Amino acid sequence: ECEPHLPCGPKPIVQLHSDARILIASQAPGRIAHASGVPFQDPSGRRLREWMGMDESTFYDASTVAILPMGFCYPGKARGGDLPPRPECAPRWRQLALDQLSNLQLMLIIGTYAQRWHLGSTRALTEQVRRGVQLSEEKAVHIMVLPHPSPRNNPWLKCNPWFEADILPALKTRVVEALS
Repeated sequence: ECEPHLPCGPKPIVQLHSDARILIASQAPGRIAHASGVPFQDPSGRRLREWMGMDESTFYDASTVAILPMGFCYPGKARGGDLPPRPECAPRWRQLALDQLSNLQLMLIIGTYAQRWHLGSTRALTEQVRRGVQLSEEKAVHIMVLPHPSPRNNPWLKCNPWFEADILPALKTRVVEALS
């Protein structure tokens, strides 16, 4: 469906297993993920794993962590970053994939597109992140909204020291609880 709009061609990059207890709902694979076929195999991924207090082998164990971006393929480059996820992808595939995740305990929402889909919210990122851990009403799943772990967000992190002081310890606690 979206092949004509993908400058590097289609290459869906997801990590999905029905036993996964943690879901990372992100925007779309980046250029490095497109080249390697591995999500978050870049500085953003290293930072995200650090935030979660998780080693690489656990992070890439699909029966533990599901990684489901809003767009499954790298959308291409835009001025100042990557293009947004292709709009055809989430309506066609997302719910089918989410329905496979029956053991979820924790959902990490990264990015505006995932925030809108999962929370139906257009609140500002900072406001959503400040809310900390939320509980999904439809399922007993804890939800946390995170800023993108990209080095591009270093200015946001510097302006919001409460994130490291308050949110990251709560995140690490929720990760441990989800895995136990």
